[in-house]
Amino acid sequence: MSAQYLNARNLKERILVQGKLVLVTPTHLGTGDTDSPIDMPLIRDPLEGRALLTGATIAGALRNYLHLQNPRLAETLFGSVSTTTSRESYLVIDDAIGNKPGVEFRDGVAIDPQTRTAADKKKFDYELLEAGTSFNLQFELLVPQNGGTQLVEGLAVCLTALEEGEIRLGKRKRRGFGRCQVTQWAIQRFDMTQPQGMFAWLEYKPGKPVEGEGIARRLLGRALTDAERAAAQQRQCNLTIDVCVDGSILIRADAGSDSGPDFVHLHSGGNPVVSGTSLAGALRQRVVKIANTLDKPGREIANILFGNYAYHNESDMQLTASRVWVDETAIANPVNLVQSRIKIDRLTGSTFQEALFSEQPVFGKSAQFRIHIRLEDPKEWEVGLLLLLLKDIWMGDLTIGGESSVGRGQLKGLHAELKFAGKTWIFQAGDGKTVHVSGTDAAQLQTFVDQFHSMNDFGGHHE
Repeated sequence: MSAQYLNARNLKERILVQGKLVLVTPTHLGTGDTDSPIDMPLIRDPLEGRALLTGATIAGALRNYLHLQNPRLAETLFGSVSTTTSRESYLVIDDAIGNKPGVEFRDGVAIDPQTRTAADKKKFDYELLEAGTSFNLQFELLVPQNGGTQLVEGLAVCLTALEEGEIRLGKRKRRGFGRCQVTQWAIQRFDMTQPQGMFAWLEYKPGKPVEGEGIARRLLGRALTDAERAAAQQRQCNLTIDVCVDGSILIRADAGSDSGPDFVHLHSGGNPVVSGTSLAGALRQRVVKIANTLDKPGREIANILFGNYAYHNESDMQLTASRVWVDETAIANPVNLVQSRIKIDRLTGSTFQEALFSEQPVFGKSAQFRIHIRLEDPKEWEVGLLLLLLKDIWMGDLTIGGESSVGRGQLKGLHAELKFAGKTWIFQAGDGKTVHVSGTDAAQLQTFVDQFHSMNDFGGHHE
């Protein structure tokens, strides 16, 4: 009878990886608790109340990323379940405990597409972990005698995506939340074919993550090849727009102080921000308006891009994820001024009693920010629709935030960049309202818009 260590699950090696993950933007890691006074509370470690990032959340995000690139490898690395058999994952991921969380509270509301006001009974609130919250990650890869090299390569692809910020965590990732990055790694490898390796694994003590070479070089001894990087990139269309505030902008948030203004512009980490939820909502409604103006099915097209939305509480509608990703962005060089306003009686023209309130929007053309829109697996007619959205933002016709009826939320385009199908187009503001366009084939942009104009059958879904 041979010693058990000679047949340790037929493993060749165990690889333990530690990393320090830092949240770049606010993140919602929820509990699903319906008894909380907050509609969407955060999950916390019950012993100390520290931020908790479950292994299931990490595994789901990594598995989904790898599945989009290589479904067979994802099933091999993370396991699979069928009607007759199942295979366990070769990758073990621990729950990660963070520091005592700094928490942001935000309100959300659905907008009625017809009245452009808050929909009835669709206001909610939620908690977010502040940007800068960190977690200590730990992975253990069980490398079998056969096929182990492929598993290590799959892990390198996943962790490189974490390292480069391509994977987001938590809820509402497509609206700017959950961006994160790992910059510090520690790796320990144990040879399970030798007694010394088994004893070293049993006596294992966690390493301390440090900055240095990328995770791919540490795991594979080399960087990812061009082919591996190409496989890790989805077909995308990316549009970035640098704008300035033409007047003022106000995305309302509670000031939280009895001595200050009643309402202030939304802040995160002490800086005024334009939330991805506000941007996406405005873009969706403008898509509906553009399509309806051109005698096309606006809501159907918006559903294709932004995911199915139950406009009239359709109980049989299958909800889908948005293919449009919008980032939350900070406003640079803000000018914060308090403005007092009062409600006027339309009948008498006099002021209402006790209807005086004050606001603190962001003012001035010095206030600038960048809008980043990413469209997954785009068609050319959809790129044409993005160009129409770019035009409306650039010209100040598409407003962001509230109180557009009193002139808030207008923007002015400064610079934009469109990347699609390996080509790049640059838009630069000129004198007056002129725009200079440069790129591989500037005339091709008009063909994208023409394709949207000529489309008649949208099919209600995206192939």
